[in-house]
Amino acid sequence: MSNNSVTKLSPQEVLKRNGEWQQEAIQVDKDLFTANAAGQSPPILWVGCSDSRVPESVVCHVKPGDMFVHRNIANQFNEDDDSANSVLTYGVEALGVEHVIIVGHTSCGGVLASLSGAKGEILPESQSLQRYLTPLVKLCGSVRDSMGLQQGQDPKDDSTRDELLKRATEENVKEQVRKVADSKIIQANWAGKRTAFPGQPKAKIQIHGWIHDISNGKLRDLGVTIKAPGEK
Repeated sequence: MSNNSVTKLSPQEVLKRNGEWQQEAIQVDKDLFTANAAGQSPPILWVGCSDSRVPESVVCHVKPGDMFVHRNIANQFNEDDDSANSVLTYGVEALGVEHVIIVGHTSCGGVLASLSGAKGEILPESQSLQRYLTPLVKLCGSVRDSMGLQQGQDPKDDSTRDELLKRATEENVKEQVRKVADSKIIQANWAGKRTAFPGQPKAKIQIHGWIHDISNGKLRDLGVTIKAPGEK
């Protein structure tokens, strides 16, 4: 999908824009960078997709220091992924985040590739990407089954194809919400157990699932929030 409204950036242009942004930020909040240099205590851990069209700070109109962030292909969380799990651990235990938000988005390339894999097509020739997408391919297979699609069968029309992608995208977010909730770090948080960073405030984490609609820029809450047992 092309985007003709986006300027083709060079590294030099990025540096130039950074200088402009830095000056503008100081005009809005002269203490922003001094405060950030002193430390961070973001209330939210955002787990999103690496897609260039969904930058969390722009989409949410927030400042540096407001969110702790982890982004990867198709906003995945797997407990055996040291990168994702270390971000969750540090966010919960060291920074004391109160909310983890899993954010998927429309037209996600990772979901589209996994749907192709679930159909029986060969995924891109990258062993790391194939391994990484394996859980999502399995999930997409279940979504295809729920819509009555057989192995190798294409959706009958554009409407069915759109519905398949929508369901797969939403089910992916829901699955990651469940995985985060079931993780050792969240279970320990809910149980009030000692952590690797003693002395930090430990709110009982809430996990949320959202979708970002690229076509209009809006975020949508899927209503699948999971809280600690007994929490309202």
